Amino acid sequence: MPANLSPEYKAAEAAFRKSRDPRERLDRLREMLRTIPKHKGTEHLQADIKARIKDLSGELDGARRSGGHGGPALVIRPEGAAQVALLGPPNAGKSALHARLTGSGAHVAPYPFTTQFPTPGMLPYEDIHFQLIDLPAIAAEHPVPWLAGTLQTADAALLVVDLTEPADVDQLREVRSLLAQKRVELVGDTSAAGASSAEADGGGDPFAVHLPTLLVANKAEGVADVAAELQALEELAGADYPVLAVSATTGLGLGEIAPWLFARLAIVRVYTKVPGHPADRQRPFTLRRGQTVGDVANLVHRDLVHSLRFARVWGAAGFDGQHVGPEHVVADRDVVELHT
Repeated sequence: MPANLSPEYKAAEAAFRKSRDPRERLDRLREMLRTIPKHKGTEHLQADIKARIKDLSGELDGARRSGGHGGPALVIRPEGAAQVALLGPPNAGKSALHARLTGSGAHVAPYPFTTQFPTPGMLPYEDIHFQLIDLPAIAAEHPVPWLAGTLQTADAALLVVDLTEPADVDQLREVRSLLAQKRVELVGDTSAAGASSAEADGGGDPFAVHLPTLLVANKAEGVADVAAELQALEELAGADYPVLAVSATTGLGLGEIAPWLFARLAIVRVYTKVPGHPADRQRPFTLRRGQTVGDVANLVHRDLVHSLRFARVWGAAGFDGQHVGPEHVVADRDVVELHT
């Protein structure tokens, strides 16, 4: 039976897909449930939305309690230019990479399943930061029931494998299979650059997660012929992910991760200024390629976009101080002066 979803529901679903804040996503889920047509064709989707509301409500309650005597938060509010999930099989060295890249002091041990809860840290790149989330190892013998919910707010993934592990290809296949069961797909170079999970999905399942992925082959310091091992890994794994050999111990290749994220996610930095004053170049707003002055206004303040009359833009395109409307597409390192 066709779902025949209403325009109100479709608007609520689109808002859910675009939302990055967990509490806002919960509000959008409730709006989806309120507006979905109630008939047999939507019964499965209704049940799915109710389950998501229950799970996210519980995770957010746990996050609130974590400030007192409760457990660690399972939902990490996105910060920085993008939220990036560290995924991989046991003993791949994810926590060591996280500690080296972010200075987080994440617990590192030579035994599996050291990481039990999401651990955030910030990876610096030029004048922005990426939020790197270290997550528990993915293996059939150690299920993580909340993982799919945590990944709903991620923008990309670093899939970490141990290049010295003879079974690394089998581990990689198992990780992908277990994630697929949770409706999480790790996508490679064949998808459009900068596609978010919502954009890559292109409709259909509103809860499917599609994460642009870099395959990070760790522990390269223990391999005699890194190029040969990488080639074998790429050929046998059968995935189209770009592959990077790194070492959390020596630092090999680590400097290439942030530039890859910046390019793959099509990050655009925009600096704002107040009329008569120089631009604030310390903390840029971060958007994606194709976004507009109106999107900048929304980041500055949610209500500002409604009162925006025009903006002046300094950048590579046009001339300095050019008057533009909300629909003007911004470019990296543009300076924007908003007028209401």
